[in-house]
Amino acid sequence: MFKIFRPPKLSRSLGLGLGFAASAMMTTSILCDSIPITRKITVDELQKHKSTDSTWVAINRKVYDLTDFLQKHPGGSAIIMKFAGKDASKLFNHLHPIYVLDQYLEPENYLGELEGEFATEPKAKSEGGVPPLSRVFNLHDFEFISKKVLTPETWAYYSGGSDDEITMRDNHSAFARIFFNPKVLVDVRNVDISTEMMGIETDAPFYLTAVAMAQMGHPDGELSVARACKEENVIQMISSTSSYHFDDITKETTMSKWFQLYVQPDRSHSHQMLKKCENQNVKAVFVTVDTPVLGFREKDFRLRYADVEDDDTTEQFDPIKDYQDPGITWADIDDFKSRTNLPVAIKGVQRVEDVLLAIDHKVDAVVLSNHGGRQLEYSKPPIEVLADVMPILKERKLDDKIDIFIDGGVKRGTDVVKALCLGAKGVGIGRPYIYANSAYGERGVRKAIQLLKNEVILTMKLLGVTKLEDLNEDLIDTRNLKNRRFHNDVHNDIYEPLTFPK
Repeated sequence: MFKIFRPPKLSRSLGLGLGFAASAMMTTSILCDSIPITRKITVDELQKHKSTDSTWVAINRKVYDLTDFLQKHPGGSAIIMKFAGKDASKLFNHLHPIYVLDQYLEPENYLGELEGEFATEPKAKSEGGVPPLSRVFNLHDFEFISKKVLTPETWAYYSGGSDDEITMRDNHSAFARIFFNPKVLVDVRNVDISTEMMGIETDAPFYLTAVAMAQMGHPDGELSVARACKEENVIQMISSTSSYHFDDITKETTMSKWFQLYVQPDRSHSHQMLKKCENQNVKAVFVTVDTPVLGFREKDFRLRYADVEDDDTTEQFDPIKDYQDPGITWADIDDFKSRTNLPVAIKGVQRVEDVLLAIDHKVDAVVLSNHGGRQLEYSKPPIEVLADVMPILKERKLDDKIDIFIDGGVKRGTDVVKALCLGAKGVGIGRPYIYANSAYGERGVRKAIQLLKNEVILTMKLLGVTKLEDLNEDLIDTRNLKNRRFHNDVHNDIYEPLTFPK
């Protein structure tokens, strides 16, 4: 039986293009009558419906009529027409949660079951396997390996930044502008890096931050990430735009988690998610505040529209336009805090003044972040913002009023330690773990966490420090931090420069 779910009348944002699965995570589904599969549609019949007057697409052996959906698609009609009369399963499954079709198409859009096979199937991955995990020595290795095995579209989505990618690259380079002042003749035989963050005891001062659509890189997506986090006792932040449903991820393990919230125009969805989080072992909610619109991610867009032949197309794919409300204000944060007993943090803060406002609004924590360099180009590296924020908080005796987290550009244990020395409560890791998951699944994520733990411990031993509370600004030299020069390291060899039209 093929079950159709009809949501409340919302914007039906079902993207076949690369990006987010609009508002699936936040929507409450209403179960309708089951519809039996009675019709068989041959490949030949499917291939006849490839015009704007009749647009059929096959996804996971089921055929859908998307003719009326063409003009509703937030990515424009061109990407759907590219798959008209064809099988879009591989691309769709890489880019979207498995439940999106059931939630965002009407029953009449479903036509029947596909019968027969297409003559050829494009290969999703490159030839060859991955090296044994024993050959992986750092997080850069995972990035290099995943670049070889991911599809070009998925690699562009995960690795790309906005505009000229200056911000994305400088997020990492900024850490190289900070040096250490190590102590000697300290007994460092026993180093403890365990801590507590937002109500969760954890074995490391870093967490795996929210990254959209993990299933694009690995079939288990966020589920393998959840398992790895449980085994290594580190915190997973669930993305609003996860490939798997919120319920599936929270039920995968018993370990407490955090949730990252995009705020929709209809606030009732956010209110529902706050209640869900309270009931499913989520210990804190992080509201993303740096995405009123989507940054222009050129690598992603260039690949998405590579095969579009319409020279006059002006359609711009913006998956957040129906998902993140550009009208969100501090009043919304106050409202969320009044509706839940969970700690509420805001993610995407990029200036001292907004940290001070967060304290005024009784926000529990902020994440200094520029969205991994995917939003506003030329926004400052978060580590530099951290260096600006903490002295002012300490001067005003406000440093105990709010927890400060940071993400963006973190690739080494030394990066984590530098942020902690500057006063961060914890550090978010994004791309590195998604690369590890893409190449190796759960084993890769566990290895990435272990490598980072070991690097943090090694750095602390060489610094002459045995516990996290002893990390402070006396152990680092930040005089060169605002020089803003690009440091030439191994990351530059992996980085793929922007290209021009072919």
